Amino acid sequence: MTQAIDQIFVLTKHWLVGLVPVGAQPLCSAILSVAAIIIVFATLFAITTWLERKGLGRMQNRYGPNRVGPFGLLQPIADGVKSLTKEDIVPITADHAVHFLAPVLLVAASLMGYAVLPIGRNMVLVNLNAGVLYFFAVGSLMELAVFMAGWSSRSKYSLLGAMRAIAQMISYEVPLVLASIVVIMQAGSLSTVSIVNMQATYSGIWPHWFVFTPWGFAGFVLFMVAATAESNRSPFDLPEGESEIIAGYYTEYSGFKFALFFLGEYIGMFATSGMAITLFLGGWSAPFSFSFLTWIPSYFWFFAKLLALIMVFIWIRGTLPRLRMDQLMNLAWEFILPMTLLNLLTAGIWHFMPAGSLRWLVCGSMVVVPCILLSSRMKHKKKLQVRIYHYSE
Repeated sequence: MTQAIDQIFVLTKHWLVGLVPVGAQPLCSAILSVAAIIIVFATLFAITTWLERKGLGRMQNRYGPNRVGPFGLLQPIADGVKSLTKEDIVPITADHAVHFLAPVLLVAASLMGYAVLPIGRNMVLVNLNAGVLYFFAVGSLMELAVFMAGWSSRSKYSLLGAMRAIAQMISYEVPLVLASIVVIMQAGSLSTVSIVNMQATYSGIWPHWFVFTPWGFAGFVLFMVAATAESNRSPFDLPEGESEIIAGYYTEYSGFKFALFFLGEYIGMFATSGMAITLFLGGWSAPFSFSFLTWIPSYFWFFAKLLALIMVFIWIRGTLPRLRMDQLMNLAWEFILPMTLLNLLTAGIWHFMPAGSLRWLVCGSMVVVPCILLSSRMKHKKKLQVRIYHYSE
């Protein structure tokens, strides 16, 4: 019974595929899988927008959406209808073809990453031997989509926003990839399925998640900081800083095209969070090996971890102010990048040292001491300018 509940979606898909002719079964299987991913994560996007607006409202001592439907639950539907019915305004001098393709490519690139994410046991679209490499390869298409949006608009504001966004995304994509290499080193595989299976074992009740090691915890924190910047989330939301460059690279977008950019950013955030869960948090495995947890489906644990990370993103957005551009770039190149490189050395030493308290002490020191030194260096290097206020007479 437990196995049937866990594999209900897999069994349902096999049953539906079996209803079509043999020659059309591969195509039917792919269509069903892609449709399921789009429906599930588009629904999660709608739920997240409601949760974020309600959560930020509570943090800021206001209600948030509360008019459309009970507790404002139908607000995402109202926003979707509004986006579909708003006029699509395209600048006369814009490159119409590229202007149209930019948001489509952004959403497509965000969705392509889900092909290698194991959402549950036996629930992965494609089990590639180089699944992690594929994920970061298709994710790099988002930079191309951002450039297309800024360049095709023929607007100085859009182009400036696109250049700033690309500089940010490339700067943080380097540590994002380096932070994941420590997991590849330990797992000895680029397959996301193999990485999750290696973590789905237990010592007593405790799981063998990579985050419960010094290099794994440091890698997870560095990965999530870089993922926040990659997703243009606060406090790294400089590309669409309204007070500085209006709305960044999508200044000249309106209507449903603007909604596609909004959708693409959230879908990309879900995908990157899903990769963090796969690499460091055990994927679909349960947090403990208690017997009463065995009846809970594997996909439940994946989405529970995903919702927990989403709530952290919302919490950070409601708490931290936006960084300046120089602070953002200095953080990437002077702190996060050196820490990811040192973390690679830490993971290598952890692998070759015998198990015991000495390994924890050495590897823990290799993570904590450089973090303190680098942060102190950045603090002392920072030169604060004295503000001079001039009052009208």
